[in-house]
Amino acid sequence: MAGQLARRLFGTDGVRGAAGSEITAALALALGRAAVLQSGVESPRVLVVRDTRESGEMLEAAIAAGLASAGAEVLLAGVLPTPAASLLIRRHGLDLGVVLSASHNVYSDNGIKFFGSDGFKLSDEREYAIEEHLDEEAGGVAQVGRIRELHGARTDYVRDLHQRFQSLRLDGLDVLLDCANGATYSVAPAIFERLGARVSTIAVEPDGRNINDGCGSTHIETLQAAVVNGGHDVGFAFDGDGDRVLAVDRDGALVDGDELLTLVALHLLEDGRLPGNGVAITVMTNFALVAALRAAGIEVVTTAVGDRYVLEALREHGYALGGEQSGHIIELGFAPSGDGIASALLTLEALGGRDLRVRPRIEKLPQRLVNVAVRDRGALAGASDVHSAIESEAAALAGRGRVLVRPSGTEPVIRVMVEAPSAEEADAVCGRLVALVEQELG
Repeated sequence: MAGQLARRLFGTDGVRGAAGSEITAALALALGRAAVLQSGVESPRVLVVRDTRESGEMLEAAIAAGLASAGAEVLLAGVLPTPAASLLIRRHGLDLGVVLSASHNVYSDNGIKFFGSDGFKLSDEREYAIEEHLDEEAGGVAQVGRIRELHGARTDYVRDLHQRFQSLRLDGLDVLLDCANGATYSVAPAIFERLGARVSTIAVEPDGRNINDGCGSTHIETLQAAVVNGGHDVGFAFDGDGDRVLAVDRDGALVDGDELLTLVALHLLEDGRLPGNGVAITVMTNFALVAALRAAGIEVVTTAVGDRYVLEALREHGYALGGEQSGHIIELGFAPSGDGIASALLTLEALGGRDLRVRPRIEKLPQRLVNVAVRDRGALAGASDVHSAIESEAAALAGRGRVLVRPSGTEPVIRVMVEAPSAEEADAVCGRLVALVEQELG
């Protein structure tokens, strides 16, 4: 069985699926044991962090048992954002980290992702090696490991944020935070208040089932309405595990990850804190923002969609800043992971603690993105009619816009994205491609 798995379990962000049927306690236990066997470390110290999903406690118990069965010392940090795992691993000199979360997905999904001793997500090769060890028994373990709580983990994470942004003063700034009933629900308000902001919150009462439910970065309309109706200066919406953020200005205008990254890049460049004078972005980044970055003298490297690929590009080119339109922004000067809270604070640092309405405006090309539910996202590779249509539409937009059709790395959908000089043309091209994908693959 193990030989047949060959990266079939791991997607672009760990192992993810329906909790209880796909992401089971048995799978979590086996993955925990395999991760220790793959590490080659005798009695490794392993951190486990989770979000607020009701299945998180079950999976936490199961993966802790799997880790301990192979001799690991397991440290349970409880509910914390994904980026906290990277920081805690490095702070405590741990050998491995596990985050239990399905990020922006519905509560009934969950996921398992691994981090190495450097705080970075494991490489494709190491994830493959875990799958290779999945059916092995932990024979020869001299002593089973222990499982205990890691006290003070929340305090450590907030302290790290405060230390990074200690010079940022938000006195008098009226901030609304949408915590998606997820992992940021307690730590995000705490750090904004510590920096002097007047903080209001929504979606900070997780019940195990309301994570991302009509709130957070995947439902930005909730924050937009609340900011305008409440007269707040600025709003930030996080996703369920806290590695993404989107912003809303006082007028209710959305500021997506592309715009936040551009704002931060220009700020760090001016401040002399942009290593290599370069950034890493994904193929989804609006071309107008790419042009703005290059016009400012910033080198731009483009990667596939997924924060793991952005990270790889940053390390390869010696850059420290990268991100995605969805709101994943990575600033390696703070952590080797996207951090929604840190990105929000870095945005306010770039603005001098002022209202988002003072941000530089860049006219983006109209962009249309549609997620098409399909039976098998992998079937796109062999869909010749779809590929022919993509090539034809892309040729018609050459020099004026672009077309991108790709399978999601985490969901059974095909993402169709079109940029064109006008919204009408973008809609028309996107509509034709969506109809064809639905016909051929739906």
